[in-house]
Amino acid sequence: MKVTVRESDTFFYYSQLFDIPLALILASNRELDAEQLQPEQQVSIPGYVKHAVKIGPGDSLWRIATQRQLPLDALLLMNPKLDPYHLNAGDSVSIPIRMTKSIIKGNQAYDYQTMIKDINRLSAVYPFIRQQTVGQSVLGKKIPEIQIGQGQKQLHINGAFHAREWITTPVIMTFLNDYLLSLTNRRTLRGLSMAPFYETTTLSIVPMVNVDGVDLVIHGADAAEERKADVLKMNGGQSDFSQWKANIHGVDLNDQFPAGWDIEQQRREQSPGPADYPGAHPLSEPEAKAIAELTKQRDFERVIAFHTQGEEFYWGFEKKEPPEAENIATEFARVSGYKPIQYVDSYAGYKDWFINEWRKPGFTVELGREKNPVPLSQFAEIYQKALGIFLANFYM
Repeated sequence: MKVTVRESDTFFYYSQLFDIPLALILASNRELDAEQLQPEQQVSIPGYVKHAVKIGPGDSLWRIATQRQLPLDALLLMNPKLDPYHLNAGDSVSIPIRMTKSIIKGNQAYDYQTMIKDINRLSAVYPFIRQQTVGQSVLGKKIPEIQIGQGQKQLHINGAFHAREWITTPVIMTFLNDYLLSLTNRRTLRGLSMAPFYETTTLSIVPMVNVDGVDLVIHGADAAEERKADVLKMNGGQSDFSQWKANIHGVDLNDQFPAGWDIEQQRREQSPGPADYPGAHPLSEPEAKAIAELTKQRDFERVIAFHTQGEEFYWGFEKKEPPEAENIATEFARVSGYKPIQYVDSYAGYKDWFINEWRKPGFTVELGREKNPVPLSQFAEIYQKALGIFLANFYM
């Protein structure tokens, strides 16, 4: 929501008027001079949307403000051209509506366009988040990254490395929305105030790594566009792509990283297909390369890659994980009920590479249970268990 600056208005005044933390308002208006607002400038108020209501016979701004429990000056600010003493029945008044419910509807088939639409909606309501494109897929789709927070502690999470594991994306997006709601409504998540984490932490999120593959699983071969014939051939002529893990090239993106890649290459599939082909060489695929470049550019303290399924997580690699990784793993297990596994006979994954290169904590979290793709009927349970890990990631 935007309001028009009046003479002598300040960001601090807007913070008090709309009960929004000053840091969020400042971050939502990075392009403006925080020390000297100019009349007629437009200021974004995060966490609010505008709503138009019709003026009834005998209505006044005072009555509308009282009925809706709004500060009168908020109505005056939002309706600068309205004469408060001469309202005409049938005219419209803009009122501020605080967002208190989630925009994200995670319990649905969650494809690339749904994610992009939701990111744009969140950015419009919560402009203190930042987004950028970190790379492009084989089919040229932009891979978005979202950043939130102002702290020096850099954390990274991602989802949907594997196409059939797309449920990880709405889980991540639901948490992001809950985090935003907690900040703008000054409410806790599981008893934790989130404002201190916003100030101390910068969270990087890539909700969907394998953007082409997710659309292939959800929409079928037509989603592969000019590569439709290729994916049908790799899938044995079958139109059911529900078990597809790879990208559109038929490469497993979580077998693409230079951390024992040669070991995986020798024992995995030797040609492109729905699953388990590590590619011709490490980081051959644009999606894996995009995540690798992002990681190299940032000083991430910790990374978490969300996968499915098994209700467990992996936290070691060739004894190169730092000592503090065990404490973090213990807490992740406590708050989620998931089983911590230090070592597994697997190489070339994103968390393997992160641990190998930086000797910092990295985690692969397997959400849900039974089989892939995990059914949407598990979504609510998955989210509640994952929420503990999302929150512990901040305070550990």
